[in-house]
Amino acid sequence: MNEILEILSENAKATPAEIAALLGRDEQEIAGEIKELEEAGVIRKYVTLIDWEKLEETCVFAIIELKVALQRRTGYDSVAERIARFSEVESVRLISGDHDLSVTLRGKSMKDVAYFVAEKIAPLEGVQATCTHFILKSYKEHGVILADRPKPKRLVITP
Repeated sequence: MNEILEILSENAKATPAEIAALLGRDEQEIAGEIKELEEAGVIRKYVTLIDWEKLEETCVFAIIELKVALQRRTGYDSVAERIARFSEVESVRLISGDHDLSVTLRGKSMKDVAYFVAEKIAPLEGVQATCTHFILKSYKEHGVILADRPKPKRLVITP
């Protein structure tokens, strides 16, 4: 199953027939294993990687680090789950270090992100402090290098 997951993580559009050919296995068997992985919640979603910088419409990403008061029964889960429900939030992760949670979010402008943090995240019960980092440029996402380098041009050599 790990081989199937590796292939799908590289190319979410890979069909069971393509995966079967790569692994030298039966297509129906592969399709069945993929269905089991989906039903078990191992495969949660198939995603498309978008290079937002290539679009005319502006889009701003930020990483918000949060210090959170540890809840007696739920740990950090209750705060993390509340934050995860906001549509602007791309990811929420429990992290080690000086902060407890890392939140990645997307907004239309830096001002929108700042207002979202000030009005929606900072006032939440349990949130003690926030630290916002705006993402200025992405070089690699989900294992894909985003920087387009011009192809080198060969010089014409004449005798």
